[in-house]
This record gives sequence, structure tokens and C-alpha cells, in this order.
Amino acid sequence: MIDYHLHLWPHNKMVDSPLPTIDHLAAYCSKAQERGVAEIAITEHFFRFKQAMQLLPGLVASEKDDALASSMVAYFEFHARSDLDAYVEYVLAAKHAGLPVRLGLEVDYYAGSMDRVSYLLSGYPFDVLLGSVHWLGTWRFDDLDDPLSMQQWNAAPVETIWRQYANALSELLDTGTCDVVAHPDVIKVTGQKPPQNSGLWDQLAEIISRSGMAAELSSAGWRKPAAEPYPSPELFSRLVKLGVSFTTASDSHSLGLVADQSDRLRSILTVAGVNTIRTFSSRSPLDVPL
Repeated sequence: MIDYHLHLWPHNKMVDSPLPTIDHLAAYCSKAQERGVAEIAITEHFFRFKQAMQLLPGLVASEKDDALASSMVAYFEFHARSDLDAYVEYVLAAKHAGLPVRLGLEVDYYAGSMDRVSYLLSGYPFDVLLGSVHWLGTWRFDDLDDPLSMQQWNAAPVETIWRQYANALSELLDTGTCDVVAHPDVIKVTGQKPPQNSGLWDQLAEIISRSGMAAELSSAGWRKPAAEPYPSPELFSRLVKLGVSFTTASDSHSLGLVADQSDRLRSILTVAGVNTIRTFSSRSPLDVPL
């Protein structure tokens, strides 16, 4: 088993402090091994680095809601404080120290700017890049602690919101920027799903299959109002049928949740007849026995 989605800092912590020690990552590795996970990938959010700030103007330029635009500016100003170069050197030092870690990054979708994202990330020796959709426009639909973001769930029908998410995910995956689709149906985070006859599960499955990317099976959804893994059983079964490969992940932001519920993730894969998981090195995929 692997845990290919791990963060260094909690979301509510400003990151203008020094990077953690190598011992911090060693503790991550030990916790993972206790839970039957042999390899981890550190995949901090790209927006937590100063280099992402240059993408902010394009992100807010087309936003007509001043409150949402201002909220996104404040969000970036709070988060984008660390240095990407220092982060890369830090994880590489852990690898060179013999820790079973991979250098990764979680990359959000920036509409119309993914070519700039690819340029900014080119030249770094990443092992794996996760592709995520965490916002539609400047609406951070999964920011459960932000009242303004949660109010927006009342602005449109749930099915309409899901279709907007599907379109954004399709555009992100079509850019070929990343290797793994992180929490593929994270739009369900509040527990709101589309009607079964909407065709959205089939649409999402086709989008992911067409990309050739691996999909992440994540325990994080169990810790959210959705109360189920990402992807949901409806989407997971379709992805299996289409032959999509999987990584496994906790999306942990703290030591205690590293490799969270990895046994349950293994069971989901085994019951579905999935016998391998996808690992990465220097962005080259390798399927290994589960």
C-alpha cells in the first residue's frame, strides 16, 4: 500500500515559519509503516508557495462577485508564504537520507493558466503531480470553515454545480499537467450528490478514463460530511470497469492521519478485483502488486 497524498501543514496554519525537520518526515514514514503503507508522497498544495501568487490575478480577473474575489485574495495572502525551491530541497534531502518518500505537489486548476502552471513547475524533479479542483471560479466549494463559501451552495441547483465541477475537471485533465486525479468527486464534500439519472457518474468516469491518469482512492471523504471515500461507490465501480488505475491516499495534514484507514482502502480494492496500485518515480508510472 501507498499514501500518495500528504501535506506538511494544517490548512489553518500560516506557513511563513521554517519547514519541518527531516525527523518530521521520518515520523510520517514510521506511522505509515505501522499502518501497512510502504511508501508515501509529500504533496503540498501549490498555492502554499510564493511562486503561485503570480497566478492569482488571472484567477480573480473574471470574478463578478466582489466578495468572492476578495475572499480568494485573502486566502492566497494567508497561504502562499513558503518557497517552492526550499520545499523541493527539503523533500529531496529526506529521500537522500533513505526515507521512502516521493516528491510531489497538489496542483489546483487555474482556468486559462495551466500553461503557466506547467512552465512554473518545469525543471523541478517531481515524482508525482496530483491534479485537483478545489474551486469553481473563486468559489472554494470545499472550504467548510468559510461561511461565504458555504453560502454559495444555495446559489444554484446541486446538479448544476456538479456539471460545473465536471467541466472544470475535464479541462484540467485535458491539459496533461498532472499524473493523478486527486479526490475525483470532492464536489460531494458537503454530502450533496446529483440525481442518479443525471448521467454525471458516467460523465466523470469517462473524463478520468480518457485522460489516462490514475485516480486516487482516498480515505479523506470519511472525515467530511460526505461520510464516504473519494471516489464514491457509484464512481469507483465505473472507474474499475473502465480499467482506470488507482493510487491510495489519506490527504492527511497531520501525523495522526497519515495512512488513515489504509486497511479499508485495501479492502475496497480487493473486493473490486483490483490487484495493483500505481506508483510513480520521476513522473513515470509503475503498477505494483497490491
